Amino acid sequence: MKKQLKKHEARELALQVLFQREFLKEADVAESLDYFKGLSHPGETTFEYAKNLLLGVLENKERIDEIIASHSNNWKLHRMALVDLNIMRIAVYELEFSNTDTPPKVSIDEAIEIAKRYSTTESSSFINGVLDHIAKKKIS
Repeated sequence: MKKQLKKHEARELALQVLFQREFLKEADVAESLDYFKGLSHPGETTFEYAKNLLLGVLENKERIDEIIASHSNNWKLHRMALVDLNIMRIAVYELEFSNTDTPPKVSIDEAIEIAKRYSTTESSSFINGVLDHIAKKKIS
């Protein structure tokens, strides 16, 4: 029986690998994914979604960072907490590049929830503001 896709779990798995790569840029993506997969034991569909998120973020990272930078008033990327930046990268990938059916509100809410778990109490408000601005600009 195939396990159900758990997008929240997939986003967290992708975040763990992205965060690791901030410190170990030479780390093999597949090995890192397998390592974190071994810690969380996601179902196969969840793992595949995480892998697609991760590869999509890495493939579009330069453009994603440009989008974040242009919507984060008074904040340079290098001043942002790395966990916050990577949470936003995943959400922006879903908002701008992914061909999934995830509504923008869901991507933003998920990013906020992940920030509450992995970052500071102020981070969720900051992430919400940046992502909401990006989503509104896309709609208009």
